[in-house]
Amino acid sequence: MRIAELTSPALERLLARRPVALWPLGAVEPHGPHAPLGTDTLISETMCEQAAEALDAEGVAAAVLPALPFGVTRFGAGFAGAVGIDGAALKAVVAGVNAAVLEQGFRRLVIVNNHFEPGQVQALREAAAETGALHLDLVRRANAQRLTDEFRRGSCHAGRYETSLVLARRPELVDADAAAALPAVEVDMPAAMAAGLDEFRAMGMEHAYCGAPAEATAAEGEATFATLTRLLVELVREQA
Repeated sequence: MRIAELTSPALERLLARRPVALWPLGAVEPHGPHAPLGTDTLISETMCEQAAEALDAEGVAAAVLPALPFGVTRFGAGFAGAVGIDGAALKAVVAGVNAAVLEQGFRRLVIVNNHFEPGQVQALREAAAETGALHLDLVRRANAQRLTDEFRRGSCHAGRYETSLVLARRPELVDADAAAALPAVEVDMPAAMAAGLDEFRAMGMEHAYCGAPAEATAAEGEATFATLTRLLVELVREQA
């Protein structure tokens, strides 16, 4: 399932089934004083792994590529842990990986991203359009409406939504004491972005989070992962 863990002969056998290549993308950026820098990448990896298992159960071959942990990350400026690349570099990497997996014999590249900074989303939309790769665009209204209230409000960076997902997958990475002490911070991130704000602090996120991380639970994370996995499986089933 994870191609980095396969031998070359094992991958050859898988390629005979014309699998789709699920590619998790994320970022290295601050997620408050409580959640790990790799939160977005962890979410994408989990989605891809769960979707690959679900697709296999349906007789659809899928494999998970190694994650790309670096994305367009400008909003975290001024905090430790914002390590990013620009949109042109991201597009170039997507184009190269897409060409390589098709040459190897994969049926389609499927981009799975959980880092929603505008520069990242725009670069991936353009890259998918130019290469023919599929892109699960979670901020599109039809997808976002199936996710949690906090996600739909756009006040969800390292808040209840993302912290719940990390708790469901890697609870040891969350500083539970720090999360429990954090007050809810309501920030309409889409509106702030539309107004031209491009740093967390300028948006009112003094500690690089918004939403309600103290309300996060592993149970909510499991339920959200189930929805995210369904969205990915549906995309592959319908378009790959």
